[in-house]
Amino acid sequence: MLFKHLSRLLPMTGIRLYSTAEKSALATLRKKTGYTFANCKKALELHNNDLAKAEQWLKEQAQAMGWSKATKLEGRNTAQGLIGVLVQRNVGAMVEVNCETDFVARNASFQRFVQVASAACVRHLQNVEADANLTKVGLNSEALRQIVLEDGKSLGDHLALMIGTVGENASLNRAICYKAPQSIQLTGYVHPAPNEEIPQDVPLLGKYGSLVAFKSEHSTVQDGDGGDELSPAQVARKVCQHIVGMKPDRIGEPGKDEPVADKDDETCLIHQEYLVDPSFTVGEVLEANRLQIVDFQRFACGEKSNPEEQNVRAATN
Repeated sequence: MLFKHLSRLLPMTGIRLYSTAEKSALATLRKKTGYTFANCKKALELHNNDLAKAEQWLKEQAQAMGWSKATKLEGRNTAQGLIGVLVQRNVGAMVEVNCETDFVARNASFQRFVQVASAACVRHLQNVEADANLTKVGLNSEALRQIVLEDGKSLGDHLALMIGTVGENASLNRAICYKAPQSIQLTGYVHPAPNEEIPQDVPLLGKYGSLVAFKSEHSTVQDGDGGDELSPAQVARKVCQHIVGMKPDRIGEPGKDEPVADKDDETCLIHQEYLVDPSFTVGEVLEANRLQIVDFQRFACGEKSNPEEQNVRAATN
């Protein structure tokens, strides 16, 4: 009698064990890829629960579907999106990626893609031969799409995959990249600024961004408002913040560029009232701290870009 009951239980136990293993593989695959339950289940069934093969199949399918969806959605207006800013040692990049709605700009897949694009531009510049002075490289949409990532696929391929995931049109708009010699430092800023400290190797994401190349003669300097000693990079980052907020169109030269009569109309950086402390001008802060701005760039998401800034390579003195 006992044997009879055991014979009934054992096959059921085997089925349950298999079912548990299958569910575990399914959960793992869904968590790792983010694809739907049905697609992950189909991938596992086609590849006998081999996670690696199932994941590869899903990526290939998603790529094909992404290209198809990207083609269907091409031409739809993309005025929203994000600016990505990444500075790693002597290389910095600022990238604009656009989408149709602000809802998608908050999507994790879209944000990961902007980070991937920013990091790809930094790697691209690391392979560019540097000039004696600051090297500036502008990239338009097509040039960005052609950048090849470490997995052998282009940014255009990854863009199509992301479009297939979020379900609306998106585009790589433009990028500005710097490569600096040892005498020049780089820093960047985005607005809205993150609420917490972001690791240096993680791109910053915002609606506005700026990159600044600067020189300094000191390891520590006084803040413009007379506060505690800061590093030159910290003060330069506050100038980045000022550039985002005040939108200067050039640095300016003392003695050559005169301030305008109405301070609210000032577009020359050195003559603008310092955003951190309006009792100083930016020029006064720079002079007091012996900082020199070599070059700067500012992006606002969705603004009409200047074609002259795209696909350029220039050495800035």
